[in-house]
Amino acid sequence: MFVFVCAGCGADLTAPLGQVPLPVHAHQHYGNGIQLPVLMEPGTFAVEPEPWGPPWRRWADIDPGEAEARGVFAPVHALSDGAPGAVVIAPGESHGTVLIPENRGSGYCCGLDGASGPNLACAACGRPVATRIDDCSLWQAVWLDPTAVRRVPMAGAEAPPLSWAELMRSGEGTPPFEPLTQWGSRPEEQWWASWSPRWEAAAGRALAHLLVASDGRPVTVPDGLIADVFRSTLDALLPVGPPPRHAVLAGPGLPGPEADADILLVPTHPQTGRTWAPAEWAASASLVPLPFGVWRSMAFPEPYLPVPRSGRMPAGVRPEEDYPLPPPRHHPPFRVDGAIFRATLVRLPAVRTPWLRELLDHQRRF
Repeated sequence: MFVFVCAGCGADLTAPLGQVPLPVHAHQHYGNGIQLPVLMEPGTFAVEPEPWGPPWRRWADIDPGEAEARGVFAPVHALSDGAPGAVVIAPGESHGTVLIPENRGSGYCCGLDGASGPNLACAACGRPVATRIDDCSLWQAVWLDPTAVRRVPMAGAEAPPLSWAELMRSGEGTPPFEPLTQWGSRPEEQWWASWSPRWEAAAGRALAHLLVASDGRPVTVPDGLIADVFRSTLDALLPVGPPPRHAVLAGPGLPGPEADADILLVPTHPQTGRTWAPAEWAASASLVPLPFGVWRSMAFPEPYLPVPRSGRMPAGVRPEEDYPLPPPRHHPPFRVDGAIFRATLVRLPAVRTPWLRELLDHQRRF
């Protein structure tokens, strides 16, 4: 466990926190005017290893060799010249800060977006230390400036991370559908069921790895949620004709994949970020990472509560809270988060192969 303190005066700025992997959707911009929840779970923090935030440099001003040294292998709109190692926490875990008046207006229409740099200062000494983000269509978070804070370890031994078996017994899945609401409206007044933004982000990262693993050949996926998420996009992006590669779900609690499985969609551990590894006999298969919650719900889908054809739900029952949310009637097809897909693909060296580079240059939207 750690507490983050002001690098200038040493004042505590957070509660005690434990480190977890950075969520795939940490930088997601979802829809328009959508009210997204808090990014991080209570008691946790994550680190962005790459530079992030202002100042930004356009791609035309960056030498390709410098970009590759930073792990970017294809053109992007801009790269951050900020410091690497920004720390993200839930807003409720921060204290001892005050808004910086001149930066509090940076945002779209509903809150702060952090585009102008740090907007929180240490209440004790006035040093800019963090950026609060709570604008519409952005995940609510506080990002601590790595140059303005220090990490101080807390006394006491931490509990070891759960094993995969323990995680399967205690961990929960991420439902594929969730209620969304417009900013400024109460959920009970205006909400609708939608594909989960977390799923769209996870699929964006996984699709980039799937395309690399495909070697430019068709990829088949089994029926079910995995097909709902990936089949139509894979069919649209990959050629028809060559012998296909077969992608299946694999991981704890599932039987071993069949011998013809070329690509395994596997979970990443929510506490360590470690990717689940198959048995030696399947070690030659390409691994595609999915966040544990998404993978679990895809591999072990929850049954949905039947909705009455008429009449009201029983008093005190809120289906969006007490039961898995059923698929919305006439819901649109699943849509991969294209921005996260491109951000992942440009950081995979295989994007330099001609067919992937051409796909990236021409596939701007899904």
